[in-house]
Amino acid sequence: MSTTAESNAPVVARVPISVRWGDLDAFDHVNNAAFLVYVQEARIVWLNRLGAQLRDDAKMPVVAAASLNFRRQLGWPARIIVELSIARVGNSSLTIAHRIVDEDDATCVYADGEAVMVWIDPASGRSIALPDAVRAAVRPA
Repeated sequence: MSTTAESNAPVVARVPISVRWGDLDAFDHVNNAAFLVYVQEARIVWLNRLGAQLRDDAKMPVVAAASLNFRRQLGWPARIIVELSIARVGNSSLTIAHRIVDEDDATCVYADGEAVMVWIDPASGRSIALPDAVRAAVRPA
């Protein structure tokens, strides 16, 4: 299992994404909002790969915070990889570190940052314990 360059946290997912022409802004580079969509897509792919029901009438994940540091411009056409690693595990939340790198050169970092996901009870909106499948997936080996 590989690790991110900035930490020793193991990478839990590497999700390839094609940059779309529609992701560009008036300055001919990928718009800042598209970077967050790439990271969102990677989180959804990773959660889906866990193979457990992570959302139902009693529980669902929500993003409580997100940060993104833009390291270099990204244009079109391009293929990128979004790498996810677990920075912190709480009782009801995960802090997921993300890096957006070039598909052919992982040392070419376009952006990095973190997102905090909290599991809640949809009816009350209150936080609940992480689902067992998530806790098992992020447990250190």
